[in-house]
Amino acid sequence: MAKFKGFLFGLFLVGSIALNIFFLTNNLYAGYVNKQQLSWSQRAAAEAEAVASVSCSGHGITYLDGLFLDGKPVCECNSCYGGPTCSHFLPDCVANADSGDPLFLEPFWMQHAESSALLVAGWHRMSYGFADQSSMSQVLQNHILKVHSISRNAITKGKYLVFGAGSTQLLSAAVFALSLNSSSLARVVAASPYYPVYKTQTDFFETAHFEFQGDALLMKRSSNSTGNVIEFVTSPNNPDGLLRKAVLQGSSVNAIYDHAYYWPHFTAIPAPADEDVMIFTISKLTGHAGSRFGWALVKDEVVYLNMLKYMQLAELGVSRDTQLRALQLLKVVLEGDGREIFHFAYEKMRDRWENISQIVSLSKRYTIQDIPPQYCNFFEKVRGPSPAYVWLKCEREEDTNCNAVLRGANIIGRLGSLFNASDRYVRLSLLKRDDDFNLLLYRLKELVSKEGGAETL
Repeated sequence: MAKFKGFLFGLFLVGSIALNIFFLTNNLYAGYVNKQQLSWSQRAAAEAEAVASVSCSGHGITYLDGLFLDGKPVCECNSCYGGPTCSHFLPDCVANADSGDPLFLEPFWMQHAESSALLVAGWHRMSYGFADQSSMSQVLQNHILKVHSISRNAITKGKYLVFGAGSTQLLSAAVFALSLNSSSLARVVAASPYYPVYKTQTDFFETAHFEFQGDALLMKRSSNSTGNVIEFVTSPNNPDGLLRKAVLQGSSVNAIYDHAYYWPHFTAIPAPADEDVMIFTISKLTGHAGSRFGWALVKDEVVYLNMLKYMQLAELGVSRDTQLRALQLLKVVLEGDGREIFHFAYEKMRDRWENISQIVSLSKRYTIQDIPPQYCNFFEKVRGPSPAYVWLKCEREEDTNCNAVLRGANIIGRLGSLFNASDRYVRLSLLKRDDDFNLLLYRLKELVSKEGGAETL
């Protein structure tokens, strides 16, 4: 019996030693492999961390591709700030509210620095196409469909996906594709006020197949909408933030719905959009305008194939690096319940609109657009406005150039005539950084407080 116990003890001892050797060997091997796996990326990661750690006093930022001085990254200062660390405020600076740069989302991505970071191998996707010979990432397509499902802003079933270099390129591709539907000239229109690029881009690429012919409202009034017509419909509209439907109807009329701003942070989503051609952009979803990535949801297969043809001829599809970054950003958007970015962005845009509205309500000289509260399919309740832009009007008879009036108050906006509207209107962007918005708010307060008979702010 004693011999048997001794045998068992020896067996357990040998087994224990063997297991310890096994785990120790595997841990050492795993550590070795991990070290090897991180060997080529450590330098790039260290460089990115070093640049990101540079302080610019909260009024600037440094970039990997920015300027370096004596081996150190140079701060790129926000508007109206200067100095080596952007700590010097320029008191006479102009509040520039012209650009639609969606930098208001910068803080969100700084809060998600780790999960949104991307390190790309030098040999990543060197081929013209993916393994399936396509130019579009299937994984990215799946993520886009999930984002639409969560935001409840579009019906994707029965639609084809087309990638483009931002919505701008997709707008052109859609005009090209739809103009091939008829042997006659396609007349391209949009209801005023409309986004200026519709005219400038269509004019620039004008062919024997299409030309821009102005205001859809004028065409409707003239009852001259026969023949092939393509109507741009921006919903919500740029510049006034109002939800829109096509003005023109008929079998020969095709609409391109520009839904760049049809996200819960810019508008109520009364129902998911379900038009034949719908265009979206990551620019206004995540704020990454510089990445130049957008997509179209297209119902008709022939139109889809012609848009793909346009993209292939233009640039053999969207950059694989761009698609990779878009995928990483959408992974962050979809974290948790996928609603965080929409709540963050909505609250910021709502607060900005309310602050502007409060100031302008005290004025007898200026008014802004009225956007009524509406039920939102995403928030599942009635919600107030949170538009990307203020569409401000100078009400005094003598103020025929509202932009000039604002320039006198150190405010830069975008002329109403650029949107095929009166110059009594000016578009003011609410999309920029907090520094920019706060200065705009301050300049508007100054302007309104100088009105004769205006209430004290």
